[in-house]
Amino acid sequence: MSTGASAGDLEQRWLEMIASGEAYPAETLLPLFEQLQPVDTEFMLGTWKGGKFDGGAEPDPINWYGKRFNSTTDVEPLLVLDADGKVKTFDKLGGAQMREIKYNGVTSAALIYDSQPIMDYFRKVNDDVVIGLGDIKGKPTDFVFHLTRQ
Repeated sequence: MSTGASAGDLEQRWLEMIASGEAYPAETLLPLFEQLQPVDTEFMLGTWKGGKFDGGAEPDPINWYGKRFNSTTDVEPLLVLDADGKVKTFDKLGGAQMREIKYNGVTSAALIYDSQPIMDYFRKVNDDVVIGLGDIKGKPTDFVFHLTRQ
C-alpha cells in the first residue's frame, strides 16, 4: 500500500464508509481504491449484493441488487429486486464475462459487459467485500461501488 496505512486500517475505513450509507466523492474513494489488493476471477465467483457511495441521492430506476459471477464466461452483471422482493436478472444490458486485467499497474479481476462499452475493476477489502470501479467508455472512470458476498 502506497500511503503506509495498515491493511486493517484500510479495511476498517471501507467498512465504516459502507455501513454509513453516506455519499463520498470520487476524490475520496479513488485513492483508497488504489490501495486495495487485487483479486482473481475465482475469488469473484458467486452472488454479491451491491451498493453505491451516493448516500441514496441518485435515483435507482432498476432497483439494483448486485451481480452474479457464475464462471469466467457467464456473469449476470445486473441483478435487481422485482416487485415481490425476489432477485432476478436484469438482462436489458446483456451479459458479461470476467478476465484479469491490468488497471493502473495492478492486475485484478474485471467484469466486461458483452454488448456495452463498460468494464468494472475489482479490488479486495476482505474475503467478503470488494470495491468496484466502473469504467464506461467516453466517461470519467470515477463510479465506485461495493459488493458483499452472499
